[in-house]
Amino acid sequence: MVCSAQKTASMRQIVFLSSSLWGLLIGCLSCSHQPTETRLPYYNAPDFSPIFLDSQQDVAKKVPHMIGTFSFTDQNGAAITQKTIEGNIHVADFFFTSCGAICPKMTKHMQLVEKAFPDDDNLVLLSYSVTPWIDSVARLKTYCRTNGIQAKNWHFLTGNKSEIYQLARQSYFAEEELGFSKDSTNFLHTEHFLLVDKHKRIRGIYNGTLELEMQQLIADIRTLKKETD
Repeated sequence: MVCSAQKTASMRQIVFLSSSLWGLLIGCLSCSHQPTETRLPYYNAPDFSPIFLDSQQDVAKKVPHMIGTFSFTDQNGAAITQKTIEGNIHVADFFFTSCGAICPKMTKHMQLVEKAFPDDDNLVLLSYSVTPWIDSVARLKTYCRTNGIQAKNWHFLTGNKSEIYQLARQSYFAEEELGFSKDSTNFLHTEHFLLVDKHKRIRGIYNGTLELEMQQLIADIRTLKKETD
């Protein structure tokens, strides 16, 4: 199967630019006598328009979207569900083991994130297989071994195809608005990494093929760790 990262033209470029440079905007606002404490934006819709809020009461009212329930199996045969991410920050991406184009680079870049927070009990990394009918538990285990991945908080997931695709498109907005017009018969593949806070709300989107974006992701995770309710 040919691995091809589908683009959504200028919209996606704008999203990545916004994700990488939002801190610059906040810095400018600080110069205008805004509070020095900053918070990451929230994303409530597939267009990834950033929403900046300070009050948790406002968040509950204006950002109802959260990652939905799920149950999949990781490379060790363990059941991974929404309870795994509750109360934890997590990063999600979508890959497949037979991908020879962008997936190896994405895995390498996720390793940068893992190494920045080794075996962090408050950070979960989820790599969902988009070819779960091929990527069995044993195959995922071999993939981890081949890539030298031993992190306890990094789960490579397989399971029901339609459930993975639905979660990717409707919870993570993995393919932005285009995902809502597709079902599990349409192959899913994206270079997006999604950052989700401990309340299961999306707080960042990054191009997993770019190392610079990973540095921003690492910085944003640190910002989330300092965030209080």
